[in-house]
Amino acid sequence: MNPVYEKLMKCYESFQSKIDFRPEVAIVLGSGLGDYANDIRVEAELDYHEIEGFPISTVPGHAGKFIFGYVNDVPVVCMKGRVHYYEGYPISDVVLPARLMKLMGAKILFLTNASGGINPSFTAGDFMMLNDHVSLWAPNPLIGANIDELGVRFPDMTHVYDGDLQDILRRTAKESGITLKEGVYAQLTGPSFESPAEIQLLHKLGVDAVGMSTVVEAIAANHMGMKICCISCVCNLAAGMTANPLTHEEVQEAANAAAPKFRRLVTEAVTNFKQVL
Repeated sequence: MNPVYEKLMKCYESFQSKIDFRPEVAIVLGSGLGDYANDIRVEAELDYHEIEGFPISTVPGHAGKFIFGYVNDVPVVCMKGRVHYYEGYPISDVVLPARLMKLMGAKILFLTNASGGINPSFTAGDFMMLNDHVSLWAPNPLIGANIDELGVRFPDMTHVYDGDLQDILRRTAKESGITLKEGVYAQLTGPSFESPAEIQLLHKLGVDAVGMSTVVEAIAANHMGMKICCISCVCNLAAGMTANPLTHEEVQEAANAAAPKFRRLVTEAVTNFKQVL
């Protein structure tokens, strides 16, 4: 058996032995956004340490556990803290949680992240819905022998971010009185923030926001046939866009300030996802 698939199945068996819950929507909470889990009607929790072989999040602000419950009446699994490539894990471990949530039963993957704004019209605290991404720096999680049990060898990437989910997010944001920007996101490896020259390069490539997560998760989930959407919280302006130095604390503070609107948008959007489940 493919060792990556074998590890995934061991994690799934570990989950099955501890949790009796079948989610329909999977939510990944980015830096500073973990408090959204408090809005879920919790049925069960599962610490990452309790899952055999599961990669453990080491980043401040990432609690490191799955929350199972309901957003209104929609069954969800919420990943409170994600795993990043810069933590030293192989890329197959970074995307293992997304794959595991699909095996749990989730049809939709709702990604969130904290990002640096490159689009000159963006300001800290803006929300950007991803309509595409650029993946040139982090290793593609599908490199190596294809896991036929999960998906095809050469998956199409034309519509990674599902059009129906984007329509729901647009409508939900408008009804909630929340401004929702749209754009292209790029994942770099981190953990260092990008240099001003790198930001200028990304700007020329048509990138609107940059971060250290999300894209590899979206690739793996798309490979497995999940419907995917993502909202990025623009928590600072990227290097060279401002004279101020960048810090992780700044990212967390901006995400905390935007949290009330974020919680409202996610709750209403997930509730409306029933239309496509």
